[in-house]
Amino acid sequence: MKKRFLSLALAGLMAVSLAACGGSGGGGTSTGGGDSSGDSGSSSSGDALQVVIWDTNQQAGIQEICDDFTAETGIEAKVEVKDWDSYWTLLESAASGGDLPDVFWMHSNNSQMYMKNEMLLQLDDYIANSDKIDLANYMPEVTELYTMDDKHYAIPKDYDTIALWYNKTMFDEAGLSYPDETWSYDDLLDAAAKLTKDDGSQYGFCMNPSNDQDTWYNFVYANDGYIVSDDHKSSGFDNDKTLEAMDYVSDLLQYCPDSTTMSETGTDVMFQSGQVAMITQGSWMIAGFKDNDYLKENCDIAIIPYNKNTGKRVSIINGLGWAAAANTDRPDDCWKLLEWFGSEEMQKKQADLGVTMSAFEGTSENWINSTDIFNLDGYMAVTEPKTGDAENELVLRPYTYNSTVWSQESHEVLRDPWANPGDHAMMEQTCKDFAEWMNGKIAEENN
Repeated sequence: MKKRFLSLALAGLMAVSLAACGGSGGGGTSTGGGDSSGDSGSSSSGDALQVVIWDTNQQAGIQEICDDFTAETGIEAKVEVKDWDSYWTLLESAASGGDLPDVFWMHSNNSQMYMKNEMLLQLDDYIANSDKIDLANYMPEVTELYTMDDKHYAIPKDYDTIALWYNKTMFDEAGLSYPDETWSYDDLLDAAAKLTKDDGSQYGFCMNPSNDQDTWYNFVYANDGYIVSDDHKSSGFDNDKTLEAMDYVSDLLQYCPDSTTMSETGTDVMFQSGQVAMITQGSWMIAGFKDNDYLKENCDIAIIPYNKNTGKRVSIINGLGWAAAANTDRPDDCWKLLEWFGSEEMQKKQADLGVTMSAFEGTSENWINSTDIFNLDGYMAVTEPKTGDAENELVLRPYTYNSTVWSQESHEVLRDPWANPGDHAMMEQTCKDFAEWMNGKIAEENN
């Protein structure tokens, strides 16, 4: 697979919105994480390792993998779930207080600062002595996210791609053919118009500014625009190709519910309740979607459309990493669990259980076969070099040292053009103004 784009300074880092790789979650309670092993740094008894994640959809599968780990090693590991905002608030508070959870997820939005400030356990010595972990076996884009100065701070967990969900019943009623690999973004716009009803009872599409990885980022990169430059040092919001793609977004918004309704309800909820005919959505949503009776009866999945002008089909990808606290009292036990999560056997099991696509190369075919409710091929087909007439490209979710500052602000400033569909002048001026602001923030990061 070819290469693609690719004191603590934590204040402001955690004011983040719902982002990729699962953002839903429920509450959880602390389970401890102390060490009864004295100076050895390892123990097969004592309190459970505290494993904290943010996605309830993945909790059962990950706990099953942890239970296998306990049966194998005698080391107990308990999974806790926090909602997305609470998760990062917890980590911020714990980092400031020096008491991070034992094992937890890292995200591309945040990894640079945690690595820079040495909050994560450095894993290189452990990896060198492991017979289960060879980083050459993992998707290189994900490994890159958790590497700084040639040092490694997380074991790749998964990766995600974007696909087009559509309501078969609505397509049938409108007399439209289902989306397939021949669909361009022109086809998407045309179908969205035909599937939108004048009485407001049904809309063709649905997206929020915060649905960046799963919607408009893909449009931008397929049009040869960009959000962040390849060197991560400048904004692409004022790039001509980016502006052109954002004009397309403005046009597509004409066939979406009003921006307030989308924001208050959520795009996934509107799709699951039969209010919209199509959404683009990440593979991280499968675990939750397959339990929805309405979706099972009425909906399916196609590969994401491509841009006719460029001949490119782009899926923005991201991947989580399993990390441990640098100051944990039980570094050896934490490593054993990270090694367990990252092993080929458990990466296959993660895929088999339908938790997520796995970062270990060659294991995600298992994920496709984890359910027969939906056709998951669209999520995997985009990882091939070409599908139909389009060249496929995976683009790593754009990031800088402190991505959350500008990504969160982009969601806020785009509210006005979102509320004024079809107003290209407003959309373009908003993007140009934001690019200037964003460049200032990136400059501050690099000082």
